[in-house]
Amino acid sequence: MIKVLGEAVELLLSECAGSYPLLEAAEIRAQHPFGWLGSPQLNLETVSRHWALSLLLNPGLFDEPLGIAVQGLRPRQPVTLRASVQDEAGERFEASARYEAEESGELDLGRSPALPGGSFCGLEPMGLLWALQPQKPFWCMVKRDVQTPLRLLLEVFEGHGPPPGRLLAQGHHEWVFMQDGLQRVPVREGRIRGTLFLPPGDGPFPGIIDLYGVGGGLPEYRACLLANHGFAVLALAYYGYEDLPQNMQEFQLEYFEEAVDFMLKHRQVKGPGIGLLGISKGGDLCISIASFLKGITATALINGSVANVGGMLRYKDITIPPLGFDLKRLKVNKDGIADIFNLLNNPLEGPSSQSFIPLEKAECTFLFIVGQDDRNWKSEFFAVEGSKRLQAHGKEKPQIILYPRTGHYIEPPFFPMCAASLHKLVGKPVAWGGDPKAHFEAQADAWQHIQAFFHKHLSGTPPGASNKL
Repeated sequence: MIKVLGEAVELLLSECAGSYPLLEAAEIRAQHPFGWLGSPQLNLETVSRHWALSLLLNPGLFDEPLGIAVQGLRPRQPVTLRASVQDEAGERFEASARYEAEESGELDLGRSPALPGGSFCGLEPMGLLWALQPQKPFWCMVKRDVQTPLRLLLEVFEGHGPPPGRLLAQGHHEWVFMQDGLQRVPVREGRIRGTLFLPPGDGPFPGIIDLYGVGGGLPEYRACLLANHGFAVLALAYYGYEDLPQNMQEFQLEYFEEAVDFMLKHRQVKGPGIGLLGISKGGDLCISIASFLKGITATALINGSVANVGGMLRYKDITIPPLGFDLKRLKVNKDGIADIFNLLNNPLEGPSSQSFIPLEKAECTFLFIVGQDDRNWKSEFFAVEGSKRLQAHGKEKPQIILYPRTGHYIEPPFFPMCAASLHKLVGKPVAWGGDPKAHFEAQADAWQHIQAFFHKHLSGTPPGASNKL
């Protein structure tokens, strides 16, 4: 816990939700009425004649929760708290809430309810995070460079505005993606294009290949964050990156076979098998990899399809066509946002059944993470039908975790929910679904289940999977 001082106001940030123990300030220097916090991590600067101070907090990992409190206010003083963060594209996300201090002059978001009029109301300790909204329409937070932090700004204003009252205190918190000692290793071996993240130490570590969806490129942030928890994770690009194909017309499993072999042969990856983690299009690719290739022990899917979508899938003499669709089933609302929920054909009917991936061939354990308000496609239907098919062939029943009011893009905590954004294939903004609070909580819970799943099946010694929230 660290103090931010400003006009006798202290903004407190903790990297563990719950209790808020204080670090005592160092000796007070005469020239500074609120003392000097004498720490190399603190950056104090005078921003007005009232000695309002700003503070750069100790770095904390992005997927660790924050506790927020304010001290030194007047009894029952009305204040507004505002949180904001700017992503790498320069787009700003913002949330604010109105509060009234306790009789003691303290404001603890863990026990003080927000008043009506802000981004949320009621007792919401993490509300300033789950309520973050992009100021640009149809925008999702962009994070490509995991070697640099995101900077969260927290501000305390007098009164309830609008407009905002006088600034009483502010503090910055650096959301770090790579823990000390984590290795980031670019991989350009054969046709493989990716980035391998290795935890500190010699290992060997349980290995995972991480695949994203139709956005293409090489997203690294989930692989990086997962590696902080003791996994060797390969973020693998498969189109739209460097010399890889620039479209999704065809997927050759031999490319992914190279990546699996690379991981299995790596001296810091623990065998005898590895795990797969995929979201959206990356999910059905993971099912295809697990169904046709050897060396896969555990596969976790986040709102994935059990049918091949987007492009032709080929492996040796095997071809699986993409699931068909009907543009007549696409709906566009008055705001220009498309609903593509019913766009795809049913993979159980007619010629579309040829697109159903034979996941019964897989020799691994499956985990399905499902947002029940996914508007991209019918993720719950896919998970249930995948489970039926596995059991019909005498395979183990997969674990399916359903999250109500949760949309398509279930990211690591604490990414703001992406309600709608431009779909690369549709060519216009589409709705992804989800309620911000429920989605936020689902992300935190799913993150714990994913880690526990891989620790259990790749390490054999699962740690306690408890939700930090």
